[in-house]
Amino acid sequence: MREPPWLQVPALDVVEWILRSHRAAFGIPLLAGRDGEGDPRLAAQEMFAADRVVLAHDGREDPRLIYANAAALKLWRRSWDEMVGLPSRLTAEPGERRARAEALAAAQRGEGLRGYGGIRVDREGRRFRIEGARVWTLREVCGRIRGQAATFSSWWHLKDFEEFSNF
Repeated sequence: MREPPWLQVPALDVVEWILRSHRAAFGIPLLAGRDGEGDPRLAAQEMFAADRVVLAHDGREDPRLIYANAAALKLWRRSWDEMVGLPSRLTAEPGERRARAEALAAAQRGEGLRGYGGIRVDREGRRFRIEGARVWTLREVCGRIRGQAATFSSWWHLKDFEEFSNF
């Protein structure tokens, strides 16, 4: 039986970059007790199952997603194969892409960005707002930049919020 994609070697490498780079950028582990050391398969399983969204994209001119945990897949209503490889700009609606690109550039100039928020859109066009995101640069142990990652645990669907606001 073939292993799920988040437990295969390319994803294990990305998980290590995510964990080590988050610790370097913010001084705290992304997952309790995990900083890129120890059993990479266990770290990958824990990250995939985390209740917070974790995403990463590569360092191309038009970055493509290289990682999405289960919370991200559920929020964007996509499978691993639909999400990984997707140009990351497509996670945001067109009117939000410039602000998103500016935030990513700011995060790349510094160690990391805290408190980022914006409107995103899932596969079916359903809009949701994210808040309190952290964005950071992914680096290999040798320092080579591999892309960027983001995590957040606060979001809400705008249709639900807009309906509530109309009372």
